[in-house]
Amino acid sequence: MQITAAMVKELRERTGSGMMECKKALQEAEGSIDTAIENMRKSGLASADKKAGRVAAEGRIAVEISEDGKKAVILEVNCETDFVSAGDEFMSFATSVAKTALAKQPKSVEELVALPLTEGGETIEEVRQMMVAKIGENIQVRRFELLETTNGTFGSYSHGLRMSVLVEMENGNDELIKDIAMHIAASNPLYISEADVSPEVLEKEKEILRAQALESGKPPEIVEKMLEGRIRKYLAEITLVGQPFIKDPDKTVGELLKEAGATVVRFVRYEVGEGIEKKQENFADEVKAQLGA
Repeated sequence: MQITAAMVKELRERTGSGMMECKKALQEAEGSIDTAIENMRKSGLASADKKAGRVAAEGRIAVEISEDGKKAVILEVNCETDFVSAGDEFMSFATSVAKTALAKQPKSVEELVALPLTEGGETIEEVRQMMVAKIGENIQVRRFELLETTNGTFGSYSHGLRMSVLVEMENGNDELIKDIAMHIAASNPLYISEADVSPEVLEKEKEILRAQALESGKPPEIVEKMLEGRIRKYLAEITLVGQPFIKDPDKTVGELLKEAGATVVRFVRYEVGEGIEKKQENFADEVKAQLGA
């Protein structure tokens, strides 16, 4: 059967694949566009499986907040290179996945990727597989967190594509929420206040500081007094309300919130690739290996 330019064009529009790939698929399917799409999906699945073991530590963070400000999602989608992560197709995919998560409220990544990306269309997993086949990189929906509030409001701050912070605040305005989110992005507090620090974490830090102080040769009673000051400093460093506000270091975040009569209920800070062990490449060794091959 003759493969016409119109058939190739239609297949390209429906799959987003290259012209030669579409022409080849149509030839193998004897002109049937549906069969060609099915075969390309199977090929995409095989391609995705092959690439699944490759490290995907680049990507982008997407944040979506409902119109009433009562629901929000923060989500990470990974790929292998920053070049792909900055591409329109990848960015659109991440945003669409976040919108789907906010609308459908799935309980896990597995449940999320089984949902259709568009109404009546392919699932997120099917689209992901097709993107892997087309782009040639491992792409993964890594994690997300859904939040819902009754009395508060959500706001966010994104530092480029690689870091985003989602904040839930009571009695705050949009400007204050964004300022606090920006502060969290820059200062990375571990907790909101001292009340959130577990006794186990505090005791472990005391043990470390006590051992350091005893090594100086000071008497135990002096060491205990030193500990009080060092623990106060430690808590100020790791808690949001104890940190100096980045826009005005003369006051703490806690003082800023008190002046505004606002309270931070919770926050989520995502940074692309955190916790993923990246493979360290030696360029010289890589060139030698290629020459040897």
